[in-house]
Amino acid sequence: MPTKRSPTSPRARRAPFRERYTELEARRAELVARLAALDQSARSHPGYKRALTLLNNTFRKEKLSQRLAVLQAAAWLIAILEKLATLV
Repeated sequence: MPTKRSPTSPRARRAPFRERYTELEARRAELVARLAALDQSARSHPGYKRALTLLNNTFRKEKLSQRLAVLQAAAWLIAILEKLATLV
């Protein structure tokens, strides 16, 4: 007997592809703006270049399902860079 999916299953509530894509692109734009707002001391840190790589090359290479994880990693790294900039 085939199983029926319940209407509350995760797949039933998932947003359409275009909506998820647009949300990820908006989040990426916010992170790029945060990165651009850092001062020169943070820009000289090696993590700055890695954050740029995450937000550009790595983000573009990954499938849509993995892009959220890339953005989370970039956000974490940017938060560290922002804290380092306030300490220096």
